[in-house]
Amino acid sequence: MFEQTFKNIDDVLWKEAGCTTELDYTEQTSWMLFLKYLDDLEHERAMQAELLGKPYSFIIDDNYRWSAWAAPKTKNGDFDHDAALTGDDLIDYVNRKLFPYLHGFKQRASSPDTIEYKIGEIKNKFSSGYSLRDALELIDGLRFRSQQEKHELSHLYEAKIKNMGNAGRDGGEYYTPRPLIRAMVKVTKPKLGESIYDGAVGSAGFLCEAHDFLRQKKLTTSQLKTLQIRTFYGKEKKSLAYVIAIMNMILHGIETPNIVHTNSLTENLADIQQKDRFDIVLANPPFGGKERKEVQQNFPIKTGETAFLFLQHFIKYLKAGGRGAVVIKNTFLSNADNAARALRRELLESCNLHTILDCPQGTFQGAGVKTVVLFFEKGAPTRNIWYYQLDPGRSLGKTNPLNDDDLSEFVELQARFADSEKSWSLDVADLDADSVDLSVKNPNKAEEAPLREPEVILAEIATLDKESVKILEGIRGLL
Repeated sequence: MFEQTFKNIDDVLWKEAGCTTELDYTEQTSWMLFLKYLDDLEHERAMQAELLGKPYSFIIDDNYRWSAWAAPKTKNGDFDHDAALTGDDLIDYVNRKLFPYLHGFKQRASSPDTIEYKIGEIKNKFSSGYSLRDALELIDGLRFRSQQEKHELSHLYEAKIKNMGNAGRDGGEYYTPRPLIRAMVKVTKPKLGESIYDGAVGSAGFLCEAHDFLRQKKLTTSQLKTLQIRTFYGKEKKSLAYVIAIMNMILHGIETPNIVHTNSLTENLADIQQKDRFDIVLANPPFGGKERKEVQQNFPIKTGETAFLFLQHFIKYLKAGGRGAVVIKNTFLSNADNAARALRRELLESCNLHTILDCPQGTFQGAGVKTVVLFFEKGAPTRNIWYYQLDPGRSLGKTNPLNDDDLSEFVELQARFADSEKSWSLDVADLDADSVDLSVKNPNKAEEAPLREPEVILAEIATLDKESVKILEGIRGLL
């Protein structure tokens, strides 16, 4: 129903000078969707209040509501083209009046989990008031009234986020393949009433999939309220991802997501108290980034590697008995530097690292690194680690991505830590105490031929060169 509308919006954005990538398309679609959603929500709440004979106080003032500037209507309910601003007038209104008004909400918000806080975070990149007018009219045709409409919109929005992930290196930050997330959720088994946290929330894929997992059962009104208000928590550093995460969660049925726009790593781990902790951590933190020295001071194990700081952050944020599933570069398992070894020791001593899922090359589009998923429970040291080497039997790529069937055997075998051709267990007592090397070494597969030393290769090249010279000399003699 809404698919063509989304395509038409992309066509409008493609012509817009301020929007150059799939990331921009999704961000700009997001802020318009958000304001339209908010207008629908406010009118719905006002009608409910009226039926109950109660007053309703609108969050957005009359002049700044969607129905006033984005989509004014005639008395018949038709679009009022005479009253609708366009061209320079529209851009001037949006940049000089609307957005300064909206940004004021952040200062007035009582806490980050309020709609007011979310309103204060959105940004405009349109430079043409004609393009913006076209986009607004298309967005106005979308409806958020029924659960079915939200469900369809959420699928289309997920497709946009997936396209972002395929758009290149930067887009990959925001997109973790959904089949992988679903497998991580199934293994972690969240229960209603538990709190779920992602400190590098990106597009909120983990929280949305965990929500869908918990919504599979019939829930009471009280349980739905718990799911809405006291279950999902996240933090995101980048403005673009923050806005996308909010919209993604809203479309999945979470009206006021508990997402804070902040850099999780600026928090000092020593300040975290029991009340701040969560039952479950699900995350794919950014890796490769280099954090500044003052940020590193917040952590017991000092390192510039962003993913290693996040792993410390997640362990600290888990309650005793809490469960974590975190994607990380596979080099974490074997890196010989002091920080990596210290972090592996910390993980093994403070948590039961019960499962390591080894993901194949191509799992993440546009990312050249190989990854593993660490599954752990906080509070007891690791005795045994169960490994599973995921091998879908084909090369993964943009046209041949990971699917749920690829991970079904992993989920099934993991439930009983069963051995197979692709899975095995490691006794931590057998680890080298100095290196704490947790590398994936499948005992059921023959070892690949070791790489030769550079000197050997160079010597062979020199030998071949000599032979080539002799052959050429022989050919010359024949001429």
